[in-house]
Amino acid sequence: MTAFGKLVRTTAFRLTLVYLLLFAMFAASLLAYFAWNTRRLITEEITQTVNAETSEISEIYGRRGLRALVLAIEYRALRPGANLYLVTTPTGQAIAGNVGSLAPGVMAKRGWSETAYRRIEDADDRDHLALVRVTELENGFRLLIGRDLAERRRLFGIVAKAAQWSILIVVVLGLGGGIFVARRVLRRIDAMSGTAHRMMTGDLSERLPVGRSGDELDRLAENLNAMLERIEALMAGLKEVSDNIAHDLKTPLTRLRNRAEEALAKSGGEVDYRAALERTIEESDGLIRTFNALLMIARAESGQARGNMDDFDAADVANGIHELYEPLAEDDGMTLKVRCEPTPVHANRELISQALANLVENAVKYGKPVAQSAGTVVSMEGRQITIESRREGDQVLLSVTDRGPGIPEADRKHVVERFVRLEASRTLPGSGLGLSLASAVATLHGGELRLGDAQPGLVATLVLPARAGDRVAPPMPDVPQKVA
Repeated sequence: MTAFGKLVRTTAFRLTLVYLLLFAMFAASLLAYFAWNTRRLITEEITQTVNAETSEISEIYGRRGLRALVLAIEYRALRPGANLYLVTTPTGQAIAGNVGSLAPGVMAKRGWSETAYRRIEDADDRDHLALVRVTELENGFRLLIGRDLAERRRLFGIVAKAAQWSILIVVVLGLGGGIFVARRVLRRIDAMSGTAHRMMTGDLSERLPVGRSGDELDRLAENLNAMLERIEALMAGLKEVSDNIAHDLKTPLTRLRNRAEEALAKSGGEVDYRAALERTIEESDGLIRTFNALLMIARAESGQARGNMDDFDAADVANGIHELYEPLAEDDGMTLKVRCEPTPVHANRELISQALANLVENAVKYGKPVAQSAGTVVSMEGRQITIESRREGDQVLLSVTDRGPGIPEADRKHVVERFVRLEASRTLPGSGLGLSLASAVATLHGGELRLGDAQPGLVATLVLPARAGDRVAPPMPDVPQKVA
């Protein structure tokens, strides 16, 4: 397709043609209205002049007779720019006036008419057009008074020529403006198309060009760039997940196979086979938990859970998680406390419960004080994990605070990625998906997961936008799945 063909097929050019047609029709209508009103005004002016003069001359004839009428007509006919005058006998013979010829039958009918005529003193043979009034006087005499319509014709010609030039100027300027706008828009669309083509070839780092005008194309480009950044992040996350699954799940699958092979290779008894099967089931449960966590993260990141939003009190969730995990914490030598205040929120209760459970389980597993890990007795305060729910402005905060070694600030961005585990936690069981799920749940609700320093320890906070409903949903049992 040629450049001109692309140009005339653009929406901007077609819209310009539509606007051009509308403007041309408007200009033509305006000029036609002006011409019609001008014609009407000139006709009214001629009519008023002729009526006044007819009344005046008829009065002269009525008071002074035919001779005075003829003298008045002859006098008026000699004035510069005189009207048309003609007096005829009852038989139609002209006796006074400046009209040399008329269209047939004009003098036979009374009233107004437009007729072709010639003046007596005209040197050319061309007919002219006039608006005349024929009046019947006493004794059968007829009086014609009229006005040449050349002035009206000239004015109409001026308007017609102005209309032609105006429409021509509108067309030229409209086409020029349409081509300019269409080329400008086409350049930007071509730039966007080129960027999209390069992205389709695999370069996801490309972005649509954004100008400085702030027009609708710039706003569209900004929104598309935000979408492309999200797509790039999701594709990077998908690649990372694939790599991590291939790397991190290879070890438990290999271990599962080796144990099954070892059980088959040994000629043990029923007790040995049962122990091997129990270990296999335990390893399989761990793999299932990992895949369930990945599915839940994908569900949260894709926004599928937005349809299950409800109004409830986040304090009920915190209390439920405290009741569930308190025995687990005590078995590990930790104490689990809860501090809650009424915090209505509009969210997915299941996902919020799961995210908070992951934070508590991480605190129980990794939040042991350093001194306790070395075998030194620490105070009760040093072994305490605190669950807290509170409202701050237009946000609901669900936090879990421990007194363990914490997470270095440099690593806090990476620990929310899938399968990421710090060196200090690699010896403990886990899949590295707990914080990833918590972060995905917070993002789904328009919030975030904040990791801060508890000095000592870590404070992990789910920050959610507060949207209190008219009612609070009744407490529901929270039975989260262990994915940390």
